[in-house]
Amino acid sequence: MNRRPRIIVDDNIPFIKGRLEPFADVEYADQFGFTPALVTDADAMIIRTRTRCDRSLLEGSKVKLIATATIGMDQFDLEWCRSNGIECRNSPGCNAPGVAQYVWSALLRSGFDPARHTLGVVGCGNVGSIVADWGRRLGAEVLVSDPPKAAGGRLDTADTPLSELLARADAVTLHTPLIRTGEWPTFHLIGERELGMMRPGAILVNAARGPVCDNAALRRAVAEGKVKAIVDTWEGEPDLDRELLSLVDIGTFHIAGYSLEGKQRATRMVLEAVGERFGFSSDLTGLAPAYRVPAEVDAQTILDSYNPFADTAPLKAAPGEFDVLRANYDFRREPDFNK
Repeated sequence: MNRRPRIIVDDNIPFIKGRLEPFADVEYADQFGFTPALVTDADAMIIRTRTRCDRSLLEGSKVKLIATATIGMDQFDLEWCRSNGIECRNSPGCNAPGVAQYVWSALLRSGFDPARHTLGVVGCGNVGSIVADWGRRLGAEVLVSDPPKAAGGRLDTADTPLSELLARADAVTLHTPLIRTGEWPTFHLIGERELGMMRPGAILVNAARGPVCDNAALRRAVAEGKVKAIVDTWEGEPDLDRELLSLVDIGTFHIAGYSLEGKQRATRMVLEAVGERFGFSSDLTGLAPAYRVPAEVDAQTILDSYNPFADTAPLKAAPGEFDVLRANYDFRREPDFNK
């Protein structure tokens, strides 16, 4: 491309401003402000979770690349984009250590004892694999269920059938993408039937995607004392089930992965994606590198690094402010096990 590319960037992506301007004409927009008129002459878009990328936004545009500073791609109509020559890139693993920090800090504060309890990890990708690894290092028995990875020979541990995992685990944590069709859909993967399989008083953690768990069924199960729940991702966000929120001890506003390092990694990854497409290298100074497996993992370092009750209180006080709280979040630091 001889001319400078035009790139529309979500104005709430941290650490990005000024890094593209030497190479491109950049315009910043609110995540809900991406309109057909705005993007029609754009060559690329850099977005987050709330910008829906489909025919209604992109038909007739010049957009050839969309990069999201998030792991999930629920906001994309991937089939339509690809059939129209639009490359779609996400930021896999960017916030995985932050989610692991959230899950383990919440579990350890909720009575889960790695010395005597069993953890079930549903979905063993970038996030689930770190959660499972930390669990083993903390001394827990860890069961993993990931049929797609197992079928593809990409699971480095035994695959436990979901029904068995639910029956054996003292806590179950969800780390799947949201998939509505195909051989292994995850929409309402955990519903009334699955909740009924769990051990009485077991903990369910959802820091994946809200609709992976049927929130109405979860509300009933928690209200009846069958299970406990830790919820960071909700069906219908930002409009969440307020009764369910009132019933859980830990309920937060989709910030499990909102670590400083995670945000820096995501920005690094979208800058690299855009640079690869258009042939330039942005300044990546100060952006966190990829996660490195620590030599040791200990519970106290996790507990000292983050307290999810601090994020539960403001949401319970003002559940209608879900997106406001999220947009103004003070990114936390990931645990430093090397201190």
